[in-house]
Amino acid sequence: MAAVTELKSALRETLEARGVLGQLKARIRAEVFSTLDAESTPRPPLSHENLLINELIREYLQFNKFQYTALVLTAESGQTEVPLDWEFVANELNVREDSSAKEVALLYGLLHHFLSSKEEHKAKLFLKCAATVPSQEPHGHRNTES
Repeated sequence: MAAVTELKSALRETLEARGVLGQLKARIRAEVFSTLDAESTPRPPLSHENLLINELIREYLQFNKFQYTALVLTAESGQTEVPLDWEFVANELNVREDSSAKEVALLYGLLHHFLSSKEEHKAKLFLKCAATVPSQEPHGHRNTES
């Protein structure tokens, strides 16, 4: 019996060291979310805005090596498994790139832009809700009427 316990322990340590165990756990979580979502009420189709937001988040997660979280996001959100092309997303957001732009996630560039422009323009940016974004209150989004 001790040999089986030692074998299990060695196998777990090896799989953890190679990063395989975490990938398997994430894949199982993603499949569970996918299965549960398939059985629950259907999700509205992804709006163009949600597609871009999800892609920005996925790119950020992958850039920071949060591969497991990215897998779960993809499964839970209904985002395509193949990431959107970087140039396509940048073009949709009207972002111009310099030579180092592709070295970091787009969210970093957007954040840098707003943080650096804070000093230039003391007025705050006025945000308004896009009329094309469907209400998704069941998924935990805030209600703008309250």
